[in-house]
Amino acid sequence: MWCGVSVNPVDAKLFSDRSTRLTGTNLFLSLWLGVGGAALALDWLAGRNLWQGASLTLPVIFCALVVAGLGFWVVPLLRNLKAGQVIREDGPQAHLKKAGTPTMGGVFIVPVVVTIALIWSRFSPEVLAVSALTLSYALIGWLDDWQILSRKSNKGISPRMKLLLQSAFGGLFCLWLAWTQPDTLTTIALPFGFMLPLGVLFWLVAGFVLVGESNATNLTDGLDGLAAGTGSIALLGFGALAAPTSPGLMIFAACMSGGYLGFLVHNRNPARVFMGDTGSLALGGALGAVALLSNTLWALLFLGGVFLVETLSVIAQVSYYKATKGPDGVGKRLLRMAPLHHHLELSGWAETQVVGTFYSITGILACLCVVLSMV
Repeated sequence: MWCGVSVNPVDAKLFSDRSTRLTGTNLFLSLWLGVGGAALALDWLAGRNLWQGASLTLPVIFCALVVAGLGFWVVPLLRNLKAGQVIREDGPQAHLKKAGTPTMGGVFIVPVVVTIALIWSRFSPEVLAVSALTLSYALIGWLDDWQILSRKSNKGISPRMKLLLQSAFGGLFCLWLAWTQPDTLTTIALPFGFMLPLGVLFWLVAGFVLVGESNATNLTDGLDGLAAGTGSIALLGFGALAAPTSPGLMIFAACMSGGYLGFLVHNRNPARVFMGDTGSLALGGALGAVALLSNTLWALLFLGGVFLVETLSVIAQVSYYKATKGPDGVGKRLLRMAPLHHHLELSGWAETQVVGTFYSITGILACLCVVLSMV
């Protein structure tokens, strides 16, 4: 998705002339090795036996292979159903060639991975709760994707309806938290042993996190492999943070990380399928729910740093445009196009350069989070 505000066409050479050795396959292989190696290292450092009890590595690898394998059957099916993405004409001109690429790929990520996580965690109450929230956000995304496909336009359900549904499901999750979790949940844990008591304000923060994070990942899903790759790294990070207190949440996060990693087999540049809102809204919901339930909200600022910056770029673009409107009703643009990944494209970056850079940033922030959690 992007926020194009009165954008003029740009010569396609701006996207293609820049030479780079980065390819979608190189990024994909690097990420598979990086996430798999990190999972092994984290298990080893924590003294977790891969074959006895819970671990990060096995759920990541298993779910990655399952989703990757399913894609070889589902992607052609989506193509036969003519579930092709509608590309906005006011977006980057290089993206017009992606029109018709199957979307709604989240249908073979979220339900499958959630089912595996539930079975693997033996239907832990915590995993049941985050799974319900993740599936409900996937349902909202599916409704939006279906409307877009059926109308053959880029307009799905109305923003107001989407926000209402996100808030409603998020509210139900918060009610479950209030009913089942201790009062200490409203005191947010911070690095270095600091605590931030929020009291009643915690519930406003919780609702905002769920809605905001799901929309942030949705905005980030604009380049081949971008949201899936950064999401996989972030989820693995949350798995590591949740492991000491909740093995069930660790398994859930690891399964989700593996699922989005496996999706990259089909979503790497050039993408054969897009995850659509079905996958992107679920991704953000899962991240927010795990952060709330594991009391690691502080980590969401780091692990979700790319998603946060993407969202802020859209807010800044729209705000600046409105603030600079002249008598003719036309304002100025702070960026060439928002979110930030499209601004970088229009500034001459290759798509794979943007994606590779965002992968690296998320990986560094994930390492930082793990280190901070140990002090």
